[in-house]
Amino acid sequence: MPSAARWGRCEGNTMINSRFVHLNLVARDWRALAAFYQDLFGCVIVPPERDYSGPALEAGTGIPGARLAGAHLRLPGSGGEGPTLEIFQYTPEEAHTPAPVNRPGYGHIAFSVEDVHDARDAVLAHGGKSVGDVVTVKTADGRKVTWVYVRDPEDNIIELQSWSD
Repeated sequence: MPSAARWGRCEGNTMINSRFVHLNLVARDWRALAAFYQDLFGCVIVPPERDYSGPALEAGTGIPGARLAGAHLRLPGSGGEGPTLEIFQYTPEEAHTPAPVNRPGYGHIAFSVEDVHDARDAVLAHGGKSVGDVVTVKTADGRKVTWVYVRDPEDNIIELQSWSD
């Protein structure tokens, strides 16, 4: 069993041993969306590509006739064992309505960038969309964070942020 230092652990029996592994993003075109995250944020595909179907997938997802294809992308800044962004494309596909930033549930993925304005411009140039304005706020610890929400080409929300003293 992995050491307690590698896996999260809480005293008592209230928490299971765990470690963050991946975040799933369901795409309309997984290859195009993966290319967006590779080109702009330096994510790297972790082989193999996935192509699943059959009774186990149907049972696990609760979707009759489910089929998925996609890949895991290593997130930048986490090293070779860090978490991944899992981008899957499902068949059959559900209709999609872009979510507002304040909808309950998973809201966005965040990336630390050197320059928020330049990163925002790059996202927009690669088919992304604007959500709000670039703002800078002072945090409780006295540091400043400059950030903005944008959308990737499939309307998923991304936070771009840069911290300073």
